[in-house]
Amino acid sequence: MTFRAMILRAAGTNCDRETENALRLAGAEATRVHVNRLSVEPSLLDEIDLLVIPGGFTFGDDVASGAVLSYTLDRRLRESLDRFVASGRLVLGICNGFQVLVRLGYLPGDGGRGALCWNLSGRFEDRWVRLRAGQAQGPWFEPGREYFVPVAHAEGCFEWFPDQEGQPFPESQIAVTYIGEGDGEAGYPANPNGSHLDIAGVTNAAGNVMGLMPHPERFVRPTHHPYWTRFRKNGVPPTEADLPEPLGLDMFRRIVRTAL
Repeated sequence: MTFRAMILRAAGTNCDRETENALRLAGAEATRVHVNRLSVEPSLLDEIDLLVIPGGFTFGDDVASGAVLSYTLDRRLRESLDRFVASGRLVLGICNGFQVLVRLGYLPGDGGRGALCWNLSGRFEDRWVRLRAGQAQGPWFEPGREYFVPVAHAEGCFEWFPDQEGQPFPESQIAVTYIGEGDGEAGYPANPNGSHLDIAGVTNAAGNVMGLMPHPERFVRPTHHPYWTRFRKNGVPPTEADLPEPLGLDMFRRIVRTAL
């Protein structure tokens, strides 16, 4: 059985090739499709198991991050996307894609609205962070496992606006959180944006839609690790076997393996 993925691209998308590469390394059949083509041929969604909206600056982040792409999808493809999500098939939004899914209302789902606001630091944050997987349903992460991946965003502060005052964000939808070196709350700079509950990624209630601010597609080979040259032994450059596991690839492999 072949796991088929579509990576949706538009003007300003810049992580589509990395995402395609990550999915292929994980064993999926991956294809990049422009939003204009999908608008004309929405039946292409019938042929896939996973839709990915990757990172970038779609349409130059004009108005706000992800605003133009989400408007385009809402106007052209809302019914097709609603059917896709309702079918239980998988949707993944990374960084700019997370922003798009929130604007479309697919995340966080029932019980309130979410927003991805400017980082509390007031600046673009570009570095590696530590994450811990939560208890969210779906094939995305191994609960409790820690990950080390990069972030690169200016509007990644997840805010939660519940339907009822005082309603907590459901733990069952927390896919992954930022963590510090200790066991306490992450705080800045471990939490690069100030997200509510240190949230780095969430799912919908059903668990088949996930939005993620960090970029797992940028850590799919051991030599992507930022300190890989420090793993020398007696001055000898390390082999891939000596290097840390590429944890971004682990996520993509888990998606493919679990879904199959």
